[in-house]
Amino acid sequence: MSKIEIIPAIDIIEGRCVRLTQGDYAQKRVYDADVVDMAKRYEDCGVRRIHVVDLDGAKSSLPQNLRLLERIALSTNLDVEWGGGIKSEEALHRVFDSGAKYAIVGSVAARKPELFAQWLVKFGGERMVLGADVRQGKVSVNGWQEDLSLSIEELVEGLLPSGLSQVICTDIERDGMLQGPSVELYEALQGRFEGVDFTVSGGISSMHDIETLSQKGLRRVIVGKAIYENRITLKDIERWLLNV
Repeated sequence: MSKIEIIPAIDIIEGRCVRLTQGDYAQKRVYDADVVDMAKRYEDCGVRRIHVVDLDGAKSSLPQNLRLLERIALSTNLDVEWGGGIKSEEALHRVFDSGAKYAIVGSVAARKPELFAQWLVKFGGERMVLGADVRQGKVSVNGWQEDLSLSIEELVEGLLPSGLSQVICTDIERDGMLQGPSVELYEALQGRFEGVDFTVSGGISSMHDIETLSQKGLRRVIVGKAIYENRITLKDIERWLLNV
């Protein structure tokens, strides 16, 4: 069994690295790290893929920080998965043209699955990532303000025929809390949909959490706050990637 891939997260508001707690803009912590410098530091320790969320874009329903995406793409060889405010095909083109390898789509996919299915067919499941935010098994949209009756399983099932192969599932109640991930949730999803790569998001607090997820057969994990709070160091990530 291969080890789980660690994908560091960078969340952006007004061009700066931040972390939110449970998606609440009022519970925002700003970090001094320059976004591009942070990306370079991740690349230097062996990371190949980073997760970048344009929180200004998510709030305004239109990508807002694409110049930063361009700078990351020009300054590194990282594969960037980019989300936040992608509500139209025009926005999707802009994100890809700015240097993203993967585009994360959340609310549109949940509210208009037929539109996201079209994008999956057009751009390919290898580039389109479903961002599913979940509270007690149900999908949440609009910055986690509204819970739908749709379950994560129903959403994934409906998109499989169009080529869905990548899902980032964020457990809202764990996000930014540093209390550990919902291992059972992700293990069940990965077991049910073997052909889909699920990325664990929310609650990672230590390398022990990552080891547990890896042992359970999960394939990818996003780590954000734990890095900024020094619960997980860049050296820890480097050791993991070097199999030390």
